[in-house]
Amino acid sequence: MRRRASRTAFPCADASLGARRHMLTCSGPGNPGQARQKRSEAMQSNTTQPNPAPFLKTGETVVLFDGVCKLCNGWAKFIIRHDREQRIRLATVQSPEGQALLEWAGLPLDRFDTMAAVTGDRLYVRSEAFFVALSGFPAPWRWLRVLRFFPAFIRDWLYDRIALNRYRLFGRYDSCLLPTPDHERRFLKANP
Repeated sequence: MRRRASRTAFPCADASLGARRHMLTCSGPGNPGQARQKRSEAMQSNTTQPNPAPFLKTGETVVLFDGVCKLCNGWAKFIIRHDREQRIRLATVQSPEGQALLEWAGLPLDRFDTMAAVTGDRLYVRSEAFFVALSGFPAPWRWLRVLRFFPAFIRDWLYDRIALNRYRLFGRYDSCLLPTPDHERRFLKANP
């Protein structure tokens, strides 16, 4: 019998963050064209940072996802269920660990429209992050990597259509879902 993730009335961000606490959404005030330009500048598909990512051990991969997005939570549960070798760790973008990784990557802390995967000093976003996560899965899921042969601009365009409309299409939670005790070890922690 599987245990379901429990809900909490508190946001994912640690209470000690105080005024720096950010609940991240994909909508907000401002010029949409300017936001799109900033987003595409900040989210190159595959970048290398000068320093290794915080909280990651050598060879470890972490997937950052939106903790209030129902689609993103479904993806996180899918990773936990199918990554039998436990190669992938998870972090919500609202958590202190997620915020530190966003800052390390130079991504916005208050607006997040993509999943990201971090391995060592490399950052992958959009469809490339999806393929990095798939690389740790057994067959038949790993066979989806054949979609990587489509040009990145097509994959990322499709990814962006879903990501920018994910709350409308799939809904959102009022607060982050907390992992069950047996899944908690799969989430990145600042002090393990």
